[in-house]
Amino acid sequence: MQANTLLLNEDNIHQRVIVDTLLEAKQTVWIATANLKDMHIKAHRGFEPILQTFDEMVRAGVRIRIIHSDLPSKSFRNTLEEYPVLQQNMELQVCPRCHWKMVIVDSHSAYFGSANFTGAGLGVKNIQRRNLEIGTLTTDPAWVQQLELQFDEFWMGNFCNHCALRKKCPDPIDDDQF
Repeated sequence: MQANTLLLNEDNIHQRVIVDTLLEAKQTVWIATANLKDMHIKAHRGFEPILQTFDEMVRAGVRIRIIHSDLPSKSFRNTLEEYPVLQQNMELQVCPRCHWKMVIVDSHSAYFGSANFTGAGLGVKNIQRRNLEIGTLTTDPAWVQQLELQFDEFWMGNFCNHCALRKKCPDPIDDDQF
């Protein structure tokens, strides 16, 4: 497949990022978002929680990591309780400074833009109620590699030791953990 980069908006963001990219993951899904809510996606007969799909993905061997800025919504936490395999296998990390919005799939495709991992951002909320979003979806190896590097540095705690919000952080990472 030829590398390409697409500009997305609220009209095509769900289809391109979730349906065409994330749902095709075979190895890894890395997500960074400020808000983490109980997002729903189109399914065979209506809609289903993304967590149901994530449960199926982790059972198939896909590794999922999510960085988010605050406690996930109550509905997200309640839905997550329905999937014990997902609870044990999906990695979540809270960082109060996380305001990134990105989805990286299989080290091959990356979305970065304004949309949080919510129904109004990347989900299937009604078009009249959706956020006005803009972002980029790319398969350009140089872009994907740079975004992965940024995500991985964040994930490994490279910003933790000198963070001014460290005392407010629910789970700061220390260099001596590695």
